[in-house]
Amino acid sequence: MKDFLRRNGIWLLVIALLLSILIGVSSAFMGGNADPLSNLVTTITTPVRNGAAAVGDFFQGVSRYVFHYGEMEQQISDLEEENAQLQQQIRESQEALQENELLRNLLDLRERRRDFVFESAKVTARSSTNWDSTLTIGKGSSAGLEVNDCVITETGTLVGVVSEVGLNWSKVSTLINTDIEIGGQVTRTYSAGILEGDFTLMSQGKLKLSYLPDGAQLVAGDEVVTSGKGDVFPSGLVVGTVEAVFTDPSGMNRYAVVEPDVDLDSLVEVFVIKSFDIVE
Repeated sequence: MKDFLRRNGIWLLVIALLLSILIGVSSAFMGGNADPLSNLVTTITTPVRNGAAAVGDFFQGVSRYVFHYGEMEQQISDLEEENAQLQQQIRESQEALQENELLRNLLDLRERRRDFVFESAKVTARSSTNWDSTLTIGKGSSAGLEVNDCVITETGTLVGVVSEVGLNWSKVSTLINTDIEIGGQVTRTYSAGILEGDFTLMSQGKLKLSYLPDGAQLVAGDEVVTSGKGDVFPSGLVVGTVEAVFTDPSGMNRYAVVEPDVDLDSLVEVFVIKSFDIVE
């Protein structure tokens, strides 16, 4: 029906208009009383006029819908743009907060360890296989870095040791790597041992504190730090916490499994200690 009215609506309106004129003329001659012809014509034209009105209403409704749809599209576009701006502001705020926290931690570290001279460096690559766990950083010999320099976070947590140096890059063996050997100590009991990597533990992201004294009474949760013995690495760098204590199959060596404090996978920037005071 709607398709018929769309195709023939104009002609129907013309016919209705002519018939209305005819009715008007007829009514004038009849003194205002409806004659049979007028009744017939009105009966015929009323559906036509109603149909024309329906067509008009339909197209008016379509017009309103198109107009409001355009308005909604614009509102959606405006909301999407506003959302993108808000998301950008949130990202910038988060970055600012992270940068502020980094600076606060560095200031605190400098206050605690005035003897440290360190160089900041971005982590440019990382490698974690069955055989090693290393990082590559974007500073090298041109920045004064050397093999065996300790690498830490901004809070003073141990990351690893520089194992290879290029002109503008360095490779860092992380603290869970199997080539790591650093003096360690439990802060609660002062029990000392050797922090070293282990192939089995490396896959779990852990290391061990070996050669513990026979009378060492370690418990899970004990904090482990570097001891500074050997004068190669600074003392007091946080390593992690004791998870459990074991005795090796020979029965000669007691060791503690240590869970590192550092999250190696999330590191973006590290700090290389180029010099420090040796504490006797």
